[in-house]
Order: sequence, then structure tokens, then C-alpha cells
Amino acid sequence: MANEECIKYVSIIGSTGYVGAELVRGFAGHPFFRFRHLTSKTFAGQPYSEIYPEFRGIVDTVCEDIAYEDVAKDSDLVITALPHGVSAKIVVDLLKAGTKVIDHSGDFRYKDLATYEKSYKLTHPNPDLLKDAVYGLPEIYRDKLKTANLVANPGCYPTCSLIALAPFLKAHLIEEDSIIIDATSGVSGAGRKADLAYAFCETDEAFKPYGAVGHRHTTEISEQCSFLAGKNSGDIKVTFTPHLAPFKRGMLASIYVKPSKAFTDVSSEKINAIYEEFYKDETFVRVLPGKTLPDVKAVAGSNYIDVNGVYDPDTGIIKLFSAQDNLGKGAALQAIQAANVMFGLPETAGLKNIVRGI
Repeated sequence: MANEECIKYVSIIGSTGYVGAELVRGFAGHPFFRFRHLTSKTFAGQPYSEIYPEFRGIVDTVCEDIAYEDVAKDSDLVITALPHGVSAKIVVDLLKAGTKVIDHSGDFRYKDLATYEKSYKLTHPNPDLLKDAVYGLPEIYRDKLKTANLVANPGCYPTCSLIALAPFLKAHLIEEDSIIIDATSGVSGAGRKADLAYAFCETDEAFKPYGAVGHRHTTEISEQCSFLAGKNSGDIKVTFTPHLAPFKRGMLASIYVKPSKAFTDVSSEKINAIYEEFYKDETFVRVLPGKTLPDVKAVAGSNYIDVNGVYDPDTGIIKLFSAQDNLGKGAALQAIQAANVMFGLPETAGLKNIVRGI
């Protein structure tokens, strides 16, 4: 049991969507966080456990529809799970009220304002906050997270792609103009909404690409790849194609790159060794042994991301692979990991577990 002096109070704005529900699941068993407010306009006045019956006797907190500034007044941390464009308007008021904020929209993920506005086709109402926001990828920005007041939780596709690419971009081992990313997400990545395209009969036994040109995560991945390589925003452009697969949760990225001239001894064994060295101190990045490649089933319900890669000598192409839960490491559970860092708590608190054994 945590010392009461260590307890922090968290509120979730937009708590009844899929990301919100995953946040509630993650924090429900957290030793250092307690719920203050769970907000919902649609389900205001209803106990959370009536909306999601699996929380009966675990989270019976009544959902509220209250002013955002009132949410912030008695919360140590507010996590927003709201649409793009909405967060940009309210986060400034949350910060003024004195709370820390983790935002799940794309509104604060960019350092370059023009790139954000072009990608999301929105005019940012509070662009000054972009310079203060910390990109919430703990494996890369842990030191900045320790003092952050505003964290932009990364997109799911960017997390899956960047974790796979980071060791090679930082060491300049790949040709930066050669990055091709094919990534696949489960249906929950579309959020909790009534949309024919995501109905059971439309997605069952289906598998298709979407957003093949101009998907908004492309620019997010490109900007972060540029930073990882020590370059300016947008210097690196990636080719990215997302796909939708008929499973509820999970994400797999297959990434194709050419080795740079600096990578003189390229081999599958060397790729694995680079991963092992780069992520040797990271709990939630699991480097798979030998020729074992990632599988979405192995990470479902967790904050773990599995990585490995191979070299194809016939084509001279490096193939990198990563798998994560799009709602876990790709969204809500990564936010909890970042929250642990922000408040000086053990980074694994509430997270070092799995929810399925088969």
C-alpha cells in the first residue's frame, strides 16, 4: 500500500471512449494514483461501472459533466482524451489552474506550427504551447518528461514506428530518405463511434489500406525521425501506409530501410545486437531473440512493445518490425508510463503486467 503522502489525484476528460476506458483500467490498479473526476457529456450522472460493466466493484465513480477548470482545481494530473482541435482550446485553461496535463490529441505533438495546421487542417488557438509541450515517448524524452507540465501523448502509429527506428536513426545507420513504413491497426484505433465503416460485418474478415496519401501520422513520424537524426523538423520524409485489420486491439509495423555507408557490417545478428544495446535498460521495449519476430497477440492488453529486425542480403534491405497494443503502449498505458516519470514514481508502477496468458 502506497504512503498517503505519495498519492496523486488524476482526472480523465473524455473517460468513456476507448482510450479513456483503457486509462481507467490502467489507473484502477495503480498504487500511487486515485481518481478525482471522470468526465463524460454523454453518460453524465451514470456510474462508470454501468457504462463498462467489467468495472463493477472496481470503479463505480459517477461520471460528471463539469467545467474543465473545475476538473483541474483539485487534480494533480488531468488527462484529456478529446478530439483534435478541442484539446487545443481547453488545455491552456487546465494549465492555468495549476495542474499537469497529458493530452491524447494531435494538438501538441508538433514543434512546427505550419506542419500541424497543414496536417490537421486546423488553426491552432494556442500555438505558444507547442514549444513547451514534451513529446510523451519515455524511451526518448525521459529527462524532459521529469519536469514537464504539458505532455503530448504520441500517436499509436508513430510510437510503433519510432521505437523500431530510433536506434538506427540516432547512430546514422540507415539512409534517411529510404524509410517505408507499412503498419496495421486493430479496429479500436478508430475510436468508440457509430460508423458503418467500422461495423462488425464491414470489418470481419477484411484487411485493407486507408489514408494511403496524406495520413496525418505521416508528418508526426517524419518530424520525430528528423529530431532523432539530429535534424530540423521535416528534414526527413517517410513513406507511410496504414492498414485496418479485423482484430479489436493491436498494431504491427513493418519498416523497410537501406543501410547507410556507416553500417558496414550489416547483418540480422548485428541488427538484433543494436536493438539489445539501445534498449538494454528499457522495461517496456522487449527485444526478441534471434529470428523471432513480433506478434500483436503477445502484447495485447499491455504496455510492452516487441521489436526485432532482419537483413535481406539479396536486396540490401533492412526490415524492422514492432508490435504493440494500440490502446496500450500506443495510447493510454504509455500515458501512465509518462505520468509515472512526471511525478517521480517508479516507471513501471501499475504497468508491469499482462491481461491474457493465451
